[in-house]
Amino acid sequence: MAYSSENVRRVKELLARRRSQANDAAAQNRDHLHQISPEAVEIDQALGRTSMRLFAIACQPNGEDKDKQLAALRAENLSLQEARAALLQHLGLPKNYTEPQYVCHLCGDTGYTEQGMCACMKQALTYEGFRSSGIGYLIESQSFDNFSLGYYQGEDQDKMRQNLAIAKNYAQTFTLASGNLLLMGNTGLGKTHISTSIARLVIEKGYDVLYETAQNVIGAYEHDRFRSQRGDEPSSTKYETCELLIIDDLGTEFQTSFTTGCLYTLLSARLGHGRPTIINTNLTAQDLRSTYDDRITSRLLGHFRPLIFTGKDVRYQKL
Repeated sequence: MAYSSENVRRVKELLARRRSQANDAAAQNRDHLHQISPEAVEIDQALGRTSMRLFAIACQPNGEDKDKQLAALRAENLSLQEARAALLQHLGLPKNYTEPQYVCHLCGDTGYTEQGMCACMKQALTYEGFRSSGIGYLIESQSFDNFSLGYYQGEDQDKMRQNLAIAKNYAQTFTLASGNLLLMGNTGLGKTHISTSIARLVIEKGYDVLYETAQNVIGAYEHDRFRSQRGDEPSSTKYETCELLIIDDLGTEFQTSFTTGCLYTLLSARLGHGRPTIINTNLTAQDLRSTYDDRITSRLLGHFRPLIFTGKDVRYQKL
């Protein structure tokens, strides 16, 4: 996944602040412990001396005497640690009182493990991508838990209950083989709420998710069309390679042969690599056929599971 350099910078700054705050808190706790317990000072000083001696002996040539010295020092170090733990317990303090409490125990808030980028950094980058996409507030406020079926009546409610169950199952069981969804219906019927709720759960599972309007996706391809003249990096690659792409408002983009070609390229790339895609549109199946050529409609109607949204405009009802 190619994350933007600006998002990477912001996330690295966030992780650095977390790590610094955890280290500062640990140092303050250690100072507090030393203030209330002279015995703790003695133990910590002894631990420091044994650590230095361990390092010095470890640098010596191998031999039987070296092994004995190392074993003796390790035993002494362990005894001091046990004494320190007992002292903390006696003082009513947790045994990790002076250790940094990092948000992520896997990477210690560095963002990286021995295997590469940590899952916490990937998730933070994905959330940062949501925020920079202009709909970040939605992922904070919209979820399956606050999607109400009360705004739908009769057959519309039955249909929406079915759509909701399908969407929940899609998100909860998401893998790269989950396939594609096509959310169709008039404006204000909950398509954005449902797709944002899916994105939220999929992000929590550790997948890379991008949520973008059709107009902005086409804009990225437009940018790439002239990038060779400016030396810029490709903008559209991320839409073709992310693990889940959600395109909002398909059909509102300006229709030209170029935009149609961009959409065809995107769909072909994602279908070819088996990358799941969710598309929201106000267009009906008939509208899609009249708006796009067969290359696109055959992919949308043949490779996407349609969820039809019906009812009265929920936004209007709320007003």
